[in-house]
Amino acid sequence: MPARTHVRTDRHPADSMVAKELRTGFTTGTCAAAATKAAVLVLTGQSCPSEVAVSLPDGSKVLLPVHSSGENGTSAWAAVRKDAGDDPDVTDGVLVQAMVSWGAEGVEVAAGSGVGTVTKPGLAVPPGRPAINPVPYRMIVQSARDVTHRGLRVTISIPGGEELAAKTFNPRLGVVGGLSILGTSGIVRPFSTPALRDALICALDVAQACGVNAPVFVPGRIGERSARRHLRVAVEQVIEVGNEWGFVLDQAAKRPFSTLLLMGHPGKLAKLAQEQWDTHSSRSHSAAPMVQDVAQELLDRDVEEAATVEGLLSALPPRDMQLVAETLAESIVAAVSGRTRAAFAVAVILVNLAGEMLGSHGDTTPWR
Repeated sequence: MPARTHVRTDRHPADSMVAKELRTGFTTGTCAAAATKAAVLVLTGQSCPSEVAVSLPDGSKVLLPVHSSGENGTSAWAAVRKDAGDDPDVTDGVLVQAMVSWGAEGVEVAAGSGVGTVTKPGLAVPPGRPAINPVPYRMIVQSARDVTHRGLRVTISIPGGEELAAKTFNPRLGVVGGLSILGTSGIVRPFSTPALRDALICALDVAQACGVNAPVFVPGRIGERSARRHLRVAVEQVIEVGNEWGFVLDQAAKRPFSTLLLMGHPGKLAKLAQEQWDTHSSRSHSAAPMVQDVAQELLDRDVEEAATVEGLLSALPPRDMQLVAETLAESIVAAVSGRTRAAFAVAVILVNLAGEMLGSHGDTTPWR
């Protein structure tokens, strides 16, 4: 047990954030970064504050309350309780703990109890590494560096995380032993079907009002960043659909758009080729088996099974990968055109997790 322990009453870390309908929260990665900073403060002999400031990927700072902290000889620890806002996140309310000690040069981040380890290729983290995605990993390192430039070892733990992980997609992705530390923005934006659909209608309304006749639909931030990186698009032209593809395509078909581009990772978009119009992992099937079948038929050889579409495609030689991606894109175009009854021309660009283009189908000149 720690020789000195401090416990504080929780309050909602997102109470100060303004949301029109639903309260936002903080990702597990943001909580891990906050716990790390608090623990390092204790390690350096400073008093642990009641709350710590954490830098988000966009450069802004947020304050998170510290639930508890302590020290034990050569190490120190702190915990932050996650508040996912109004999002029905399985990790809402968990304690995210950071144990820190002095180490060699740099900041080494390890997985403790309740944090998973990646065992299969195809994810943003290579096999054998803690299931801590690149953005939260950088946030953890930055939070430690806000306090000291000495070498550190940081171990992130989530009590009860292994049991909670069984309720997620992690076991099927080859993440074992616990939860993943996720997040790309540091903020949890609430998932609510009615609110999300209202927001999508608003986005379509804004695009139409701004004279957009060739919108770009993306599943999430990978697609959005890729669109802004590779294409010439206006801010209101790119619409983040999430998983509500059936709904948003039906709404788009009622509007005077001339052409539509879908851009994103095939792990999501390939599901549309199977007419899975709600692509949430809990309400749809993985596209990996279908992509494997397509690859084997096209290449006329066995293709090794993979837990994810990314893993399957990345294992192929570049020319084979492009051929499979272009065939998938063609199938997606056909499915979307059928869903929208050919209300407009459709094009698809598929990208990998790094935002690099894999293949496309359809005329993409309106966005070049």
